[in-house]
Amino acid sequence: MGKIISLVAGSVAALVGVVLLIAWWGEFLILLKGVIPGILVLAGVVSVVAGISEFKDTIKERSEKT
Repeated sequence: MGKIISLVAGSVAALVGVVLLIAWWGEFLILLKGVIPGILVLAGVVSVVAGISEFKDTIKERSEKT
């Protein structure tokens, strides 16, 4: 019974989401314009930190070999 309820609830939530997305398309685009730069900044910072970490690991491996 729980599987059926979750299936129905998920279907209703998806349908309401699609209807609201169509009704609030302009507001959704404004939100998207505000969120995308923040996500890009965070992704860039994570990428730089990962690159620095990998660079440090490479230097450490080279110093251990010699």
